[in-house]
Amino acid sequence: MAEEVKEYTEDMQKLYVEFLLSDSELYARCQAILDAEYFDRKFRKSVKFIQEHVSGYSALPTPEQIKAEAGIEFTLVKDVDERHQDWFLDDFEQFCKHKALANAILGSTDLLEENQFGAVEKIIKDAVQVSLAKNLGTDYYVDPGDRLRNLKTLNGGTSTGWETMDSKLFGGFNKGELNIFAGGSGAGKSIFLQNLAVNWSLMKLNVVYVSLELSENLTAMRMDAMNTGYSTKELYKNLDDVDLRVKMQKKKAGAIQIVQLVSGCTVNDIRAYLKEYTVQTGIRPDAIVIDYLDLMMPAQKKVPPSDLFIKDKFVSEELRNLAVELDLLFATASQLNRGAVDEIEFDHSHIAGGLSKIQTADNVIGIFSSRAMRERGRIQIQFMKTRSSSGVGQKIDLEFDGSTLRISDLPEGEEVSPTEDIYATLKKKSTLSKVKSGLTENQVVEDTVDHSDRLRNMLKGME
Repeated sequence: MAEEVKEYTEDMQKLYVEFLLSDSELYARCQAILDAEYFDRKFRKSVKFIQEHVSGYSALPTPEQIKAEAGIEFTLVKDVDERHQDWFLDDFEQFCKHKALANAILGSTDLLEENQFGAVEKIIKDAVQVSLAKNLGTDYYVDPGDRLRNLKTLNGGTSTGWETMDSKLFGGFNKGELNIFAGGSGAGKSIFLQNLAVNWSLMKLNVVYVSLELSENLTAMRMDAMNTGYSTKELYKNLDDVDLRVKMQKKKAGAIQIVQLVSGCTVNDIRAYLKEYTVQTGIRPDAIVIDYLDLMMPAQKKVPPSDLFIKDKFVSEELRNLAVELDLLFATASQLNRGAVDEIEFDHSHIAGGLSKIQTADNVIGIFSSRAMRERGRIQIQFMKTRSSSGVGQKIDLEFDGSTLRISDLPEGEEVSPTEDIYATLKKKSTLSKVKSGLTENQVVEDTVDHSDRLRNMLKGME
């Protein structure tokens, strides 16, 4: 049975204004949603005058002042007790919400003709969200112990799958956060995100992996290697065993849905996909991984793709809002600029597009992976920004299996060699090699000095 639509007559609208005039506290509670455009034309001048008077003089005007200004006579409501206030607040909130929605629909006609669907969706969403403040926040002095226990429980609520990373994040990532892995071209951003998706799935979380670059089949093949322990070259030689292992793992893991969307898509495209996925499968995603942020465009504003700062600002904000709206774990990646290629210390200046993404993100983790490091079975991350921990600037090494593409914590007890030790080892190996080749010791020393810069550059790739 369809819900009966309430008719907001002139008498009802006049009564709303009279309630607002009768109690300054009642007006204060409603002023955030009060809009003269919600009222019939007859009352708009009166409501605008009330708003301007309160803004200018911090006091409600008298009925006499309103009559003189707008020509409408209002009567103050007497004996407004708590029950009357409750009725008014509920009824007036619904009135504002319905009028906001009606005005939004009427005002969207031109935008629809221009195919600005993102702007239309925002207008409609803003209208639906018109409401009086119900959540009064946190009373600091009430139950501090309970407040801290809740924070400890909720902070870092979900592990990344890497204990060493979790230790720098107070336990992991939280729902509603925007987490960005940043790295140069070929640093392993996609591999990192794919490992994260697999980790979350093994925790029985349902994951949607959105690829804007790599095909669905190639992404899935990489995950096959990560999950089965076969190298990417061995997968085709062991198809039956791979098939069995993946199917067996499905029984104890959450879902992983891989979808390739076009580069330049918007958050609205992703929102629509998630809704359709849930409708068709009955599976509600717990986490979404997008590979990667830089390839998206804003939904709410037309921005030239070349204006990276503005483009990435809007995209970052929209993605974070989506994570909050749908209560999702969220991870994506971003490109480091060319200036970061030869660096071993990352900072905000190395992020392509600059500070706009950094400011919005909750956690930004830099990825460093040189050829020398990969040959040693290492990949390094640096915490560039953390909103809820003190790990900024710290680095950790993780183990990287180049054949299966699996990233894991270092074996227990294994430590990273200090830079000086690595340098000494390289120098020693270089010297021995040249002595064996017939060079004199003096020649070796001179040659070592001549190549010191090259050694140090090598070190940059190994740290």
